[in-house]
Amino acid sequence: MLTLLHIENIAVIETADITFDRGFNVLTGETGAGKSIIIDAISAILGERAYREGIRTGADRAFVSAVFDGVPALDWFSDYQVPYESELLIQREIYLDGRNLCRVNGRGVTVSQLRALGRKLITIHGQHDSQQLFDEQTHLGLLDAFAGDEALLTSYKAAWERVRACRAELERLAMDESEKARRQEMLQFQIKELEKAELHPGEDEALEQRQKLLMNGEKLTAALNESVNALFGDEESRGAAELLDEAMSRLGSALRYDESLRPAYDRLRELSFALSDVGEELRDYRDGLGDPEEELDEIGARLDLIHRLRRKYGASCAEMLDYLSRARAELDDIIFADEKIKQAEKAHASAVAAAEEIAGRLRAVRHRAAAEMERRVCAELAELNMLRVQFLCSFSETELGPDGMDALRFLMSANVGEAVKPLSKVASGGELARIMLAMKNVMAAHDQIATLIFDEVDAGVSGRAAQKVAEKLRNAAGGRQVLCVTHLPQIAALAEHHLLISKSERQGRTYTEVTALDRTGRIQELARMIGGAEITETTRKSAEEMLFSE
Repeated sequence: MLTLLHIENIAVIETADITFDRGFNVLTGETGAGKSIIIDAISAILGERAYREGIRTGADRAFVSAVFDGVPALDWFSDYQVPYESELLIQREIYLDGRNLCRVNGRGVTVSQLRALGRKLITIHGQHDSQQLFDEQTHLGLLDAFAGDEALLTSYKAAWERVRACRAELERLAMDESEKARRQEMLQFQIKELEKAELHPGEDEALEQRQKLLMNGEKLTAALNESVNALFGDEESRGAAELLDEAMSRLGSALRYDESLRPAYDRLRELSFALSDVGEELRDYRDGLGDPEEELDEIGARLDLIHRLRRKYGASCAEMLDYLSRARAELDDIIFADEKIKQAEKAHASAVAAAEEIAGRLRAVRHRAAAEMERRVCAELAELNMLRVQFLCSFSETELGPDGMDALRFLMSANVGEAVKPLSKVASGGELARIMLAMKNVMAAHDQIATLIFDEVDAGVSGRAAQKVAEKLRNAAGGRQVLCVTHLPQIAALAEHHLLISKSERQGRTYTEVTALDRTGRIQELARMIGGAEITETTRKSAEEMLFSE
């Protein structure tokens, strides 16, 4: 569960430390006091989008940290190589320049990685969740989540991807005859042009390097001539080889008098052999240069051809050869199109049959789950003072698609004798809030998340219905942690822990404070929620009675 939340420099909150407990926690306060800012801070810790515009005026960054207790060893920790501890620390810094720094147990993570963890820790239900029930595109997903057959859903998704791939292949092969003829003629021309060029991988780079070398051929030849002359001499001077031979001859004469000079003589002889080898290599290289001008002309013509082909087929010889390979394959597809189409149609039919078989099993699972969902949602709504409501999962068959062969929409009738209709046609704001709460409670059995946050989901609810919603929220907190932002005294009165959000002005700045209320404080706050700004003895007694009725 979430035990501690620390906030710095978010909107009107300069700094706040908020302690949460197990069970049912409520947050109350005047409109604009900062309750939504606390929910935004929790959302930031969960990896949801955080806007730099929310940074408090005058600050260069906002900071939020949270401590969670009793966190299980989720796969997330091993997936992202973050050290696991049952007491979890999450920190996030948001800067004016848009940077975000996120840490989990001291280890840096990305915002997307933090979001993946956050969805396993807390679920936030806001007023927009109720509105989402109007979107019939979401209904089938809610039912699938309730059914909980992930393996079957995964199997169908894979089968549908095979169908899509087969359809794409059929579309690629299915050209009309005139287009096919034009494409075949063009491919044949391109293949002939590339084959005639007889390209080799890396040829263009090698030619460009050789061209660069030959363009400096005069300087290269002069340097080689000078090197060879220095080694072997010319008409005007003796070379190093001749001088070395002379030194070796003189030292050979000296050996007759002192044999200890033998090692020096041997080294001179080795140097003579090495010098001769180097000289021959340089001569061969020089003589192999041939006529640079002639070779430059040949290389220039070849590179001109390659550059022309580059404009059409790729930036290098390797890319052009790859294009040639693909062109040949496409030409084969056209020439042998009828056979390939038959093969593709067979593969498509097989993929469709496999997907339809799985979709049939998925439909059976959905219908069984729908019956159970209808029963349980109606039971939940009855407990929320909607005794006569009818709630139905209305199926219709569709063509094979991403979600199988089913479409679904939730229908209801809130009054006896009225036909069931889409939620958007019959549900008032208060009824929609209770339907959403019922759905969440039904889904909770399939949800392992230990902390639920309800952000003003009581909008439009009052009177006896408000009391029922309060009892339902209190019951939902029996086995987990529930945090609820509310304006209803009926809900606040049933909380086990009550936090008051208030704001004040000091030296021209607004500050928000969070206070954990004792019984006296709770009575005062409940009296305000009942009667408004002026608290009378009557409202105070009513507040006391609400707490006494726990």
